[in-house]
Amino acid sequence: MHASLLVLDDRPVIRAGCRVLLTEAGFGPVQESEGGEPGLSRWQRDRPAATVIGLSLPDPDGFETAQAILAVDANAAVVLFGAGTDPAFAARALKAGVRGCVGDHDPAGTLAAAVESALAGTVFLGPRLAQTLALQSLLPVADPLALLTRREREILAQIGHGRTAAVIAGALGLSHKTVANVCTRIKDKLGADSPRALIRIAIEAGLAGQTVR
Repeated sequence: MHASLLVLDDRPVIRAGCRVLLTEAGFGPVQESEGGEPGLSRWQRDRPAATVIGLSLPDPDGFETAQAILAVDANAAVVLFGAGTDPAFAARALKAGVRGCVGDHDPAGTLAAAVESALAGTVFLGPRLAQTLALQSLLPVADPLALLTRREREILAQIGHGRTAAVIAGALGLSHKTVANVCTRIKDKLGADSPRALIRIAIEAGLAGQTVR
């Protein structure tokens, strides 16, 4: 399939490996670039048919880079790799407009399949992530908070006390960005659409009555 691609990652060896895999699958030309402003500038200049972005990019990270591209072109075919098997992250990425999520441990041909699907305008999830989602759908969750990690429950309790992200960050010794990202994950897992909804959930779950730092 003749289609121009751009691979964005801060690791030259990974970029080269992706380029080889995608070229062997029949895509091309396949260009590569580091992330950050150079990568976004390269995308603006070339406007490839599809863009493959590594989640390990530093600042902005892979997800933020995808968001920046989709803010310019909501129909851009974007595939994230290194996505692991976190269903909450997959939901967040797909909601943002990303068309594919591929894990580092997925079979080599998965990346090409994800790109082909993205070019066709459909959504693709790597087999490990898809399996995790399928298994999760079979498990009844009596307590929605069971989906949360210890840290996420801790931050939700802070939210239940009406504390802002800045205050929570100071209390827990975390960066403001880390707290904001955790809050986004909590919203995705609990289906909350606003901070007010998180406060309500925390109160109903009894977290707001817990002693917090």
